[in-house]
Amino acid sequence: MTGPRTDGGNRLEFEPDTVERDLVKLVLTVVELLRQLMERQAVRRFETGGLTEDQEERIGLTLMLLDDRMTELRERYGLRPEDLNLDLGPLGPLLPRD
Repeated sequence: MTGPRTDGGNRLEFEPDTVERDLVKLVLTVVELLRQLMERQAVRRFETGGLTEDQEERIGLTLMLLDDRMTELRERYGLRPEDLNLDLGPLGPLLPRD
């Protein structure tokens, strides 16, 4: 994959034909992180009984629709789920690996 590259110094050079895809990748990565956090919180609330049946249904539907939309956008820009996982070096990956 092409994208930002260095010119041998400290400057980054962006290739115009990949800027949109790289930006979409970054935005989708942030959205995926938030989606996973929301999903974990919802599961905890389901397990503790802190939600009404109607709330559970709405949260479940919302998370499913968000997942569907994320899939559509990834496919549109030729991205795989693993493409959204940033390597944080010694800290490991940003998103848990399935």
